Amino acid sequence: MKINNLISIIKEKISKNIVCEDLKIEDKSFLHKNHKGNDGSRFHIKLTIKSDELKNKSKIESNKKIYKILDEEMKQFIHSLQILII
Repeated sequence: MKINNLISIIKEKISKNIVCEDLKIEDKSFLHKNHKGNDGSRFHIKLTIKSDELKNKSKIESNKKIYKILDEEMKQFIHSLQILII
């Protein structure tokens, strides 16, 4: 999968399942290009989500919700997911 397709899927899934005032998705794969086991087929993604819905949950609950929404992508295309809730 190409990164732009993955970003579109992530944006659509999160927007459908979480009330977000703002959502920023960044490809941070370049930071890990020399890591052992990095074959370029899985990506390092940073999510910055402005959401009162998530801010009213604990960090663990918020992260669990996001991981559940992106379960399929985590298994196939995402190696690392950094989550920042503001």
